[in-house]
Amino acid sequence: MNLTRRTALGAGAVFGLSATASRAQSTRWQFATPYPDGNFHTVNNRAFVKEIEAASGGKLAVQVHSNAALLKMGEIKRGVQTGQAQLGEILISSYGNEDPFFEVDGIPQLVTSYAQSRKLADLSRPYIEARLQRQGLSLLYMVPWPPSGFYTNAPVSTLDALKGTKFRTYNVMTSRFATLVGATPTLVQQAELPQAFATGVVNAMVTSAQTGVDVQAWDFCKVFTPIGFTWTKNIVMVSRRALEALPADLQTKIRDLAKAAEARGWAESEKAKAATEKALADKGMQVLQPSKELLAGMDAVSKTITDEWVAKAGADGKKLIDAYRAAIA
Repeated sequence: MNLTRRTALGAGAVFGLSATASRAQSTRWQFATPYPDGNFHTVNNRAFVKEIEAASGGKLAVQVHSNAALLKMGEIKRGVQTGQAQLGEILISSYGNEDPFFEVDGIPQLVTSYAQSRKLADLSRPYIEARLQRQGLSLLYMVPWPPSGFYTNAPVSTLDALKGTKFRTYNVMTSRFATLVGATPTLVQQAELPQAFATGVVNAMVTSAQTGVDVQAWDFCKVFTPIGFTWTKNIVMVSRRALEALPADLQTKIRDLAKAAEARGWAESEKAKAATEKALADKGMQVLQPSKELLAGMDAVSKTITDEWVAKAGADGKKLIDAYRAAIA
């Protein structure tokens, strides 16, 4: 082998080692979320991603796949567990079939304010964290949706108005609620809502004003009743394997930035409540405050569903509900 060829091969080997070292120093993560870019949850997540990328000093790059572009809502949790994504955002109550503690914030009227939502989040967090840890996941942050209300084409003055409707559901609790009030529960994911209403698959639903704006609910519903049905929460989770593969100092920075993202998300949720209800009204929907009769009916349903939840969740469930009630008393 002549000198020139040996020199070229040597240079190529050095370049290859350099490229390999560079790749070893840089990690790429995928972040799956089911919500569109304009949603405040997605805006918050993108801010979090920018912060952790900056904190990594080039060691971590994260690609956000919004609007279910990578994985649908029902696929995200499993996708993070299996490595299809390293970060994922889900509506935790939609996984109630796995464990009752995932759905506690979906109990209708258990929470009636942001302050109460914060207390329930703090008290339920250890239970949720423990369950996710056993599944190879770590909880980074939880952010509530603005309070949800009914979307219908006629005013809802009592729960009797929902009897016979084809009621869109998205978790175990909304399905149980629909059954208790005499409606037909029908599972429909957020991205499919306009088509479901247009084709008559559903004709009523309960969800936040934010979701109503996201799906342009004014195209298929005339009335929004902000009942404060629930303050359900989204969680952002990370693969434990992926997180623990990072340098210890970067893991700490990510957890610290997650705390900041949680605080920012809660503040944005409160802002979104007023802004999105106004947006619905501006688009021509009637925004009607709930009647005393409707609230009384909701309270009765809430007691039934809470008792059913405690029966499912066992001793720990009773402990959580007792602690929550004591905290808000």
